[in-house]
Amino acid sequence: MQYRPNRLAQELKNEISAIISREMPHHRLGFVTITEVKVSPDLCHARVFISVFGSPQEQKDTLEILNNEKSFFRQLIGQRFRLRHTPEVSFVYDETIEHGDRMLQLMEEIKKELPEA
Repeated sequence: MQYRPNRLAQELKNEISAIISREMPHHRLGFVTITEVKVSPDLCHARVFISVFGSPQEQKDTLEILNNEKSFFRQLIGQRFRLRHTPEVSFVYDETIEHGDRMLQLMEEIKKELPEA
């Protein structure tokens, strides 16, 4: 069982959410939701999955801004957590919400095409 990476992932999710909402004064940053954080077993890398409410261009811009500020996040995480090594943070766009919406659309279309029983 990977207890420590999972616990660190949850703490990173909370802390990075707080950093984005309180300490990132960027006007081009969209409405960001952190959906998941995955930490490597050696605790050296953290992939932060995000969802952005907005147009595809806003999603792309937000992901670019966050990835450009990786060192800013790593510095704050290093200050706030007592770890031997501060993990390298990378941001990845999470497409599961769009996939879920598409599945619901397809199910609704199938439901409309089925004869009434």
